[in-house]
Amino acid sequence: MRVTICEVGPRDGLQNEPEPLEPEVRAELVDRLTRAGVPRVEAVSFVNPARVPQMAGAEEVVAGIEREEGVVYAGLVLNEQGYDRLAASGLDEAHYAFASTETFNRRNANASVDQSVAAAERIVERAREDGIRVTVTIGASFGCPFEGAVDPARVLELARRMAAAGVVEIVFADTIGVGVPRQVRQLVSGGVELGCAIGVHLHNTRNTGLANAYAALEAGAGVLDASIGGIGGCPFAPRATGNIATEDLVYLLNGEGVETGVDLDALIEVAGWLEGVLGRQLPGQVYRAGSFAPVAG
Repeated sequence: MRVTICEVGPRDGLQNEPEPLEPEVRAELVDRLTRAGVPRVEAVSFVNPARVPQMAGAEEVVAGIEREEGVVYAGLVLNEQGYDRLAASGLDEAHYAFASTETFNRRNANASVDQSVAAAERIVERAREDGIRVTVTIGASFGCPFEGAVDPARVLELARRMAAAGVVEIVFADTIGVGVPRQVRQLVSGGVELGCAIGVHLHNTRNTGLANAYAALEAGAGVLDASIGGIGGCPFAPRATGNIATEDLVYLLNGEGVETGVDLDALIEVAGWLEGVLGRQLPGQVYRAGSFAPVAG
């Protein structure tokens, strides 16, 4: 079995840090991650820097990256203005995101859910002409910090609309880390039936992230988002703490015989470097404990 790891540390990981990092440092983080074998990286976010100052200078970050052959370099967009910037930057892939609930989507994207869906449809059409691959992330797929529990039927209906628009990959995001494996299996299984590639974006807020990742894999997900060192969170979602740590996820997958193409020892070194850059211990555990070779199965 093989799965694609999408590294979101340079974007989702850093967007919640109290002090913004300079574009050249963020580009170096991207380079260190890709040299560790990460096949896809969400390098930047094309959002209003007044709202998310940690993501200012996205174009400078992209310009400073040393591209590795075979790596997919992506950026997050929330609207067509963001897509315009991404298309001009030369990145390979647009990660368009919106939330499943009205309150959260208005706070995060300043738009209704229907407006965001319509924008997604336009972006998919434009990207097809531009030769840019588009994935769509449905945020708050498992729960909303403002509206509470989210009906999975609602999320799957949004996914159907995206599939009908021609989206090649749909990602279900547990933005505030409330999901459990039962819910993950339900959404991923339903998404797979749409005929799209399915991924999950998981936060470890309530310590269910790795269990949810493995449940997603068993249900047919082919893409797992993760963040180096377990850093991250959403500035517009209260108490949305870090993502699952990339090195913790790779350790689990290696032990289970799932291929990722990522060098775990090199990834641990990146996490150690980032600890020094940020000046604090990171939430991830494997980079502190070290790797360990299991008995062959």
